[in-house]
Amino acid sequence: MAGCSDQASDLDFQSNSNTTIGGDVQKKNAALETDDEILELRVAPNPERNAYFGDLHVHTTYSFDAFAFGTLATPYDAYRYAKGQALTHPGGYQIQLERPLDFYAVTDHAMFLGVAKEAANTNSAFSRHEVSKPLHNLNEEDNYGETSLIARGKVFSTFVRDVGRRLKNGTIDQKQLVDISKSAWLDIIKAADEANVPGKFTAFVAYEYTTSTDKRGNLHRNVIFRDSDKLPAMPFSRFNSQNPEGLWDWMDNMRAKGIESLAIPHNSNGSNGQMFKLTDWAGNPLSDDYAGQRMRNEPLVEITQVKGTSDTHPLLSKNDEWADFEIAPYRVATKLPSEPAGGYVRDAYLRGLKLAAGGISNPYKFGLIGSTDTHVAGGSDQEVSFFSKAGLLDSSAVRRGSIPTDVVRSKIYNWLLPGAVKTVAGKDYMSLSSFEYWGASGLAAVWAEENTRKAIYEAFRRKETFATTGPRIKVRFFAGYGFDENLLSRSDIVSAAYQTGVAMGTNLIAETGKVPKFLIWATQDASGAPLQRAQIIKGYEKDGETFEQVYDVVCSDGLEVNPDTHRCPDNGARVNLADCSINADVGAPQLRSVWQDPDFVADQEAFYYVRVLENPTCRWSTWDAVQAGVEPRPDLQKTIQERAWSSPIWYRAQQDE
Repeated sequence: MAGCSDQASDLDFQSNSNTTIGGDVQKKNAALETDDEILELRVAPNPERNAYFGDLHVHTTYSFDAFAFGTLATPYDAYRYAKGQALTHPGGYQIQLERPLDFYAVTDHAMFLGVAKEAANTNSAFSRHEVSKPLHNLNEEDNYGETSLIARGKVFSTFVRDVGRRLKNGTIDQKQLVDISKSAWLDIIKAADEANVPGKFTAFVAYEYTTSTDKRGNLHRNVIFRDSDKLPAMPFSRFNSQNPEGLWDWMDNMRAKGIESLAIPHNSNGSNGQMFKLTDWAGNPLSDDYAGQRMRNEPLVEITQVKGTSDTHPLLSKNDEWADFEIAPYRVATKLPSEPAGGYVRDAYLRGLKLAAGGISNPYKFGLIGSTDTHVAGGSDQEVSFFSKAGLLDSSAVRRGSIPTDVVRSKIYNWLLPGAVKTVAGKDYMSLSSFEYWGASGLAAVWAEENTRKAIYEAFRRKETFATTGPRIKVRFFAGYGFDENLLSRSDIVSAAYQTGVAMGTNLIAETGKVPKFLIWATQDASGAPLQRAQIIKGYEKDGETFEQVYDVVCSDGLEVNPDTHRCPDNGARVNLADCSINADVGAPQLRSVWQDPDFVADQEAFYYVRVLENPTCRWSTWDAVQAGVEPRPDLQKTIQERAWSSPIWYRAQQDE
């Protein structure tokens, strides 16, 4: 019988020995001597830690909204994209990363997980429900044109509501939905495990818990599991509890059963001030128990993504010239204005200090990451090639509202969807879902010993994380009492900083009579613009009130910080709006400094985090206009400064935490 063993036998050297597997492998008549050299296929861990970049917010065809947007890409496709392979966008073109990522997590909505896809499958039992019929041909090959957009928008806005109503009245059997979602969940787990290659690429099992207040304040979280040895059979969703505190209870319960996870809130900017409020869900004052549970389960927050950046708001940080950055002013999936207070990261840090001053544990001591929230399985974080996130709905420059639409389309959409077209300086622009306010962002980054689930998850837990708006800027941040200027010239600068100080994400405890110093080290993305400045943002509490201050700490091009204004001089970086070229001869490949707070007060609680700014470059909307050969839309920012943020270091004047 022919087979592999038959062909291999021709290469055997005959022996009278009856040696079997596990017996004597040193045959006396062997043709080759045994080679004892070991191949190390996994990179050795680095005790000084490497920077790894990834995306922890990715939707595929299993999310009801992504399916409505035309996405057929699976979790398997998503991980292939993260590793550098091309992916077909619902708009019909190919998308591909310039460089592979180091880690990735598919985070499909737990609510109705896989249900829209099943509704469209006319061979399934669920497809026979009346509510499923609008999805039957939604993603057929011949239904990806302009005329399908209205139907897709309707499915997005009504499918969840209509299925939910039928669940309540018993028209749809709950078990049927649970079985669909369990099957999708198992496939998501399988895709992550198949993609995970320890030492080379990390794929986390994850999902999105999608909830909001009754007034549409966004309270979404992505739940990331440490490993896949033991997992819940079904993810916890809004159907289990609208209240995020219910999610934390479930996570605590899972943890007691050996299932470790963390949740990462996102789009606090669209929460209408509810993400970081000063009461619990029931309206009670926050307590130590609340703070402990929240920090146990939510050590990180997503500060930037396509649907806006949540560092701060111009109304909250009036003395921060860089606060007006990719502000998405609406509650998620609405055109309702979102209250800034309680919805931005810096404000949350300040609120945490005030709560701590009042004797309550700080519930807002979280680290920072960025991600994309793509709904096409692959992230879009580059300005020059931005394809946004909502599939067919924003797949072109016209649909994104960055270049003018034609008269016919304008009239049709104004008739079908009043408010879907906005007139600016005499030209009509699409405004289907305020896509023009979205940004090409972002990435999660960690400092970890190696590229494995264990090492990266531990970095999440200790909050040695940073966020970028897309460029792979690297940011180191340490604080200690033994740093001096000589630290910058040492060959062992990183190990010395770890040994004598603390890294981002942790506390620096006061030492009597000593003033801390901070090590800042930022490195340019080789494919990005040069760095312009590195800043430290400080928040502090005094007499029951909180304050903030932005300090430029190191400037590019040999420029010096003005000690009175704490600002770098203009380095002369400019953008040619005709072709988006930049003067690359200014700026720095890296910025390093050992900095001391000129306003340090020893008994004052404070936090410090780093913000690094690139030289100005074209915003994605300007790139769209340049590539289309039209003038940039006049009411949108023409340029931006890509940036990165470290997680904070908290200075603790008291040692009771």
